Amino acid sequence: MKIIVKLDEVMVKRKIRLNELAARVGITEANLSILKTGKAKAIRFSTLEALCEALQCQPGDLLEYQHE
Repeated sequence: MKIIVKLDEVMVKRKIRLNELAARVGITEANLSILKTGKAKAIRFSTLEALCEALQCQPGDLLEYQHE
């Protein structure tokens, strides 16, 4: 099982930079970068909700399940 994080793609579409999104969501740029690069092991629902609100998207726009 593999979860793909598509945060980078959504950020490009929305034309938002890492530092601006981090400020809107209320997390550090370092933690957002870890999530963006797919190195995160988990994400809190509150963080996912804040990302969706800031980016005007659905959780499925940010995460994708891929069979191996």
